[in-house]
Amino acid sequence: MSTPPDSTAPLLEPALRARLDALLDEGWELCDRFDTDVRQKEFHPFLPADYEEVLEALLPFRGPGVRFLEWGSANGVITIMADLLGFEAYGIELDGDLVVQARALAQRTGSRARFAAGSFLPSGYRLNRGGEKDRLGTIGTGPSGYVELGIPLDDFDLVFGYPWSGEEPIMLDLMSRYGRADARLLLAKTSGGVKSMLGREIVVAR
Repeated sequence: MSTPPDSTAPLLEPALRARLDALLDEGWELCDRFDTDVRQKEFHPFLPADYEEVLEALLPFRGPGVRFLEWGSANGVITIMADLLGFEAYGIELDGDLVVQARALAQRTGSRARFAAGSFLPSGYRLNRGGEKDRLGTIGTGPSGYVELGIPLDDFDLVFGYPWSGEEPIMLDLMSRYGRADARLLLAKTSGGVKSMLGREIVVAR
């Protein structure tokens, strides 16, 4: 995957911007409904990233045939956003109810994004280090979503995740062990913004 130019991201065509605006509006409505129906009754790890910040982070990497993966794709908004931008877009989500929502949203928005129900951890994944800090946090385990997609992690050009505090090292470890050296990892930060790293830049202490 080529490095994007240093110039600012190009403006979106009006028709595409309108489709994205409609998607994000519906996405926030789904998040509000999820908060009322689920999160106010019991803990759930899904919290939405700032969609506009993620959109700005994706724009420089648009290009023919760029394959995108979202770890923990929830209701599908960001994966569908990537599809509308022209990426070959996939999402993996452990919560089957959210996968149903994501597929329905993709159908309503005319998106070809694909979603797998399962874990974004490859089969048999274990952290290489010991200690309390190496627990998976809110990252759940289950059947590998890559099996359903039929695509391994090292076939993706661009991977996006939104880790809870303390979970970033797990995502870095995944990319350093299973991702391609020329693939890019985008991580939304709880403090705001999106961090961008090439696989070869990711060094994880073992």
